[in-house]
Amino acid sequence: MDGTRCASLHERNHREFTSAFAFINSPTSPLFDPASRHEFLRNNKAVVCAITASYISTFAGYPLDSLKSRLQTTKTPISIPKLAYLVYRDEGVIGFYRGLWIPLITISFVRAASFTIYNRTKEYFIDHKLTRQDKMLQVGLVGGAGGAMAGSLISFGSAPFELVKVRRQLEYTIAEKKGVHIVKPPSTATAVREIIKSGGPFGLYTGFRLHFVRDTLGTALYFFEYDSMRHLLGRLPSGEQGPTPSWLPIHASLVPFVCGSFAGVTSWALIYPLDVVKTKVQQRALAGERYRGPLETLQRLIRGPDPENPKPFLAGVARIYRGLGVSALRSVTTHGLLWTFFDLVANYIDRLPHRRAARDD
Repeated sequence: MDGTRCASLHERNHREFTSAFAFINSPTSPLFDPASRHEFLRNNKAVVCAITASYISTFAGYPLDSLKSRLQTTKTPISIPKLAYLVYRDEGVIGFYRGLWIPLITISFVRAASFTIYNRTKEYFIDHKLTRQDKMLQVGLVGGAGGAMAGSLISFGSAPFELVKVRRQLEYTIAEKKGVHIVKPPSTATAVREIIKSGGPFGLYTGFRLHFVRDTLGTALYFFEYDSMRHLLGRLPSGEQGPTPSWLPIHASLVPFVCGSFAGVTSWALIYPLDVVKTKVQQRALAGERYRGPLETLQRLIRGPDPENPKPFLAGVARIYRGLGVSALRSVTTHGLLWTFFDLVANYIDRLPHRRAARDD
């Protein structure tokens, strides 16, 4: 009796497995049907392009971002090659990628949401005829409005992840401030628990106001510059790339890299002091040091800790911009690759064949 029941159960499981396998491999399955897959890619083009481009650009630029955070918080001047050598000597190659999983996992959501909000805002202005696509200033302003909307909304979700990223990148510096010697760096989960333990759930939003202002202004500037320059370099109102101007005769495939790099470097340079202040405020809070407001932090960075014997103004400004060189290189790499692969994937999706309309009998 038991043998008959087991055989019957085995036969039923075999039939169910065969049926499921046949469905998955059938021509009408959404997973394997080319027409359904192409339709899905077209309907979610901004998300697919953003995710693909973000993974590649984030992995390529993360070591430079790690060096940037260290340069921003060090008190003694140090060259980029020497700092890179010290990181490699003390932490190995993994030191350059410490905390990578946080942006690598979350960047897909952040960039996908950011590009979606940016595109939807632009579409709203265009659909309601609130702008003209043949005027560079109006094109740039619409892009800036989309960027500001995207940056402000996304900051609520990205702030905790960036704080944890800063915590991981500056683990050795924070431990030194606390008088603790690190033998083995804690995991990301441990870092999150320590932040929540010391500041509660809202501890993950330490420095949020500075993060919010930085992201809103920075993203607005970024998209304003990118869309303006794309228009200047021949992008047509339809969105397709036209001939490049005679004063910059480059191949059309290089236009996204040039515009993305330019927008990334210049917008980042403008908001860089705000990012330095944010990182410094967050570092002090994570190390349990006395709170200093943004203005006090900025003043101390420029004029030094001794008000009776202030440092020269230009020397202070140079200190604030310490690490800008590596940030500029990171921006060129990250944003150039981001827009290059964004356009490549977008063009690939645009060339996919459309579903044929069913013929009437």
